[in-house]
Amino acid sequence: MPALVLLGAQWGDEGKGKATDLLGGSVDYVVRYQGGNNAGHTVVVGDQKYALHLLPSGILTPECTPVIGNGVVVDPSVLFSELNGLNERGVDTSKLLISGNAHIITPYNVTVDKVTERFLGKRKIGTTGRGIGPTYADKINRVGIRVQDLYDESILTQKVEAALDGKNQLLTKVFNRRAIEAAQVVEELLTYADRLKPYVADTVLVLNKALDDDKVVLFEGGQGTLLDIDHGTYPFVTSSNPTAGGACTGSGVGPTKISRVIGILKAYTTRVGAGPFPTELFDEDGDALRRIGHERGVTTGRDRRCGWFDAVIARYATRVNGLTDFFLTKLDVLTGWEEIPVCVAYEIDGKRVEELPYSQTDFHHAKPIYETLPGWSEDITKAKTFADLPKNAQAYVRALEEMSGAPISAIGVGPGRTETIEINSFI
Repeated sequence: MPALVLLGAQWGDEGKGKATDLLGGSVDYVVRYQGGNNAGHTVVVGDQKYALHLLPSGILTPECTPVIGNGVVVDPSVLFSELNGLNERGVDTSKLLISGNAHIITPYNVTVDKVTERFLGKRKIGTTGRGIGPTYADKINRVGIRVQDLYDESILTQKVEAALDGKNQLLTKVFNRRAIEAAQVVEELLTYADRLKPYVADTVLVLNKALDDDKVVLFEGGQGTLLDIDHGTYPFVTSSNPTAGGACTGSGVGPTKISRVIGILKAYTTRVGAGPFPTELFDEDGDALRRIGHERGVTTGRDRRCGWFDAVIARYATRVNGLTDFFLTKLDVLTGWEEIPVCVAYEIDGKRVEELPYSQTDFHHAKPIYETLPGWSEDITKAKTFADLPKNAQAYVRALEEMSGAPISAIGVGPGRTETIEINSFI
């Protein structure tokens, strides 16, 4: 009954797609359990690069069944655009399963997201404007539209009308926008029903039966630990739970069935959007990390903010997720630096702090305390074993492992599918 959770241990964009795809040939199901099309994954297969936004990365592995769980919010237009793109490139997407309890991102959710963010001005969160937050808000306020509602026009109409009662007041009286017609929204949503139907399933039942039959199920989180709505750098977070607990609520699989929790760590640190970032670099080193690491958001197209590795964040991720392993990515990007700083603690109001402060104010004022490790100049992209790495690269990995609190079981030494060193098997 091996169920594995794979999640980001920083602010997202750590390379979860590469890790999921690497495991895809060994697992039977890959499940997205939260988020929406605000979470981009880049997967390189041979000379082909795939940018996935909503679909589980396992969709690129023919033997695997990809699943969109109940905790995901789905924009049907984005879903079909992504499916069409993969089909045109010869990828079989027919095995995809979508939970009937997953919530739909409606056109009015997107509208509310964009106008609200614009209205915040300097206080904006840095949302992608794709309707993710408003859809989760509707879910919590019990006025959300679920996939299964597309198959009962009467219920769908009632729910859309109820949701728009309040939103149209907001749009017209606060934001000076035109009201949205419920009938128009219902008509658009119904156009997706027939094409969606072959994919819709009771995924809770499917996944639990699979685990009972000793199938291997991999749960794939979007974003990262520090973007978790409860455990991240609030309010600069996403609207769901990318942390390990979200895998259970977002899929309907109980915690006693989870056997391993793998955190993906970049060998340095990046973040997209607003919010505190203690190790952020504003110099040539930051520009070099961005350029060499091709640090541009898969979904947003925005340049990522770059900084040195933050061991305080890594320790925090280990704690809140119960991590059993790390997958360290993009070690090759650090090739060429004579010395590599690593943040081992923070200075806050003149005091050394070695754990992530719970206070938002303190975290905003945190200054990194660095230890410097020797770098390396050798090309590591051809390394197949840990012993193939230069001694200084090995020492860097071991230092990060000791500081982070969980074993590093795999290392990414290049962007390609095969450019990975496996130290300990995940399965």
